[in-house]
Amino acid sequence: MIPNPRALAATLLAKVITEKQSLTAVLKNAFSDHLTHQDRALLQALCYGVMRYLPQLQLLAQQLLSKPLKAKDQDIYCLLLSGFYQLVHMRIPAHAAVMETVTACDALQKTWAKALINGVLRRFLREQEQHLTEIDQNPEVRYNHPRWLIDAISAAWPEQWQNILHANNQQAPLTLRINPRHNSVADYLDLLKQAGMEAQPTRYSPQGIQLAQAVEVSLLPRFTDGAATVQDEAGQLAIPLLDLKPGQRILDACAAPGTKTSHIFEVEPDVAEVIALDIDPHRLAKIGATIKRMGLPEQDRLKLICADANHIKSWWDGRKFDRILIDAPCSATGVIRRHPDIKFLKRPSDIAFLAQQQLKLLNSLWPLLKPEGVLLYTTCSVLPQENSLLVEAFLAGQNKAQSVSIPAQYGIAQTLGRQTLPGMDNRDGFYYCVLCFEKNDVNNSM
Repeated sequence: MIPNPRALAATLLAKVITEKQSLTAVLKNAFSDHLTHQDRALLQALCYGVMRYLPQLQLLAQQLLSKPLKAKDQDIYCLLLSGFYQLVHMRIPAHAAVMETVTACDALQKTWAKALINGVLRRFLREQEQHLTEIDQNPEVRYNHPRWLIDAISAAWPEQWQNILHANNQQAPLTLRINPRHNSVADYLDLLKQAGMEAQPTRYSPQGIQLAQAVEVSLLPRFTDGAATVQDEAGQLAIPLLDLKPGQRILDACAAPGTKTSHIFEVEPDVAEVIALDIDPHRLAKIGATIKRMGLPEQDRLKLICADANHIKSWWDGRKFDRILIDAPCSATGVIRRHPDIKFLKRPSDIAFLAQQQLKLLNSLWPLLKPEGVLLYTTCSVLPQENSLLVEAFLAGQNKAQSVSIPAQYGIAQTLGRQTLPGMDNRDGFYYCVLCFEKNDVNNSM
């Protein structure tokens, strides 16, 4: 039986909104061969769209429902939210959106809800302008972010906060990192053109290509053969900051799923060894799969270790590293446009907890760096508590460590490190900080 994409979207959204599950995870588990490309596209559009505009859609439901739906009927509630989303934000004709949303009640085996969905959506169509104007007075609806996050971003970026919130509500582009072992950027652009896909090189990453229209990766030329990896340009700018050289020993902490690990081998094929560390065994397994798909012959110089990076004695062999990458677990507030559920799954208390974990990671791994080595600390956060303020706290406790200026034109220079913001040159939000021992003038070699 072919799944109904609207009913399936309602089921998945209920898991995200009521059970606080990850949208990425529930979507991945839901895809099947029974869905056509068109239905898969609709399913994703509904799920991502509802999560982007959740405050607006929930307030509409609150105003138009005579009473809240029961806990067991959260799928119907989410179906209603998807109905609002189609009418306000999609180009589906109104009559078709209403009819198909009502029909989805059959697939959910709740035919009693058909009259409810039909009545509420048709009333909204009659009163649409009134309701949208009224609820837009609420800042959470106007910006479609929870109030705590609006306050946090506006405090951190008083001149850019509205642009950041606007960028967070846009669909992110599909950006690729081209594997130089397979193709040049120019050659891959030709392959895309032959496939009828418009694209252009990224502005700062020499390996980057950004597509004008997102497509399923399975449709990309030679993707399964390792010709390209999906990675935003902001992420592609990290590995070059390590200043890699032949013969170096590198630690990639928090390495899964291996996007940056594979980039290390692309940038410097002659590294001596890369230790890829991650605490999650399932995510760790993806690193080997990524390296294998990319067709990188350096697998014998890659060592995968499943361990907590802070528990040094459980995994470290006593040999120090030339380079350390800490792509730290963070709030992911710089990639909300790719993961809109972050806005509602994260809580204010998460930021302080994450900052504690990030500082612990830095303090644990710093002693593993050679005196002439370089440590790169990165996050996909836009909050200073996880970025420049965090590094400031680290340096206050490490009198032999120093931050190195990053001579780049992308992003915004911070007192410590450099920050890109969501939407800036159509990139994600990302923070970079290069750390080394005092008297080690790595800036001259970068």
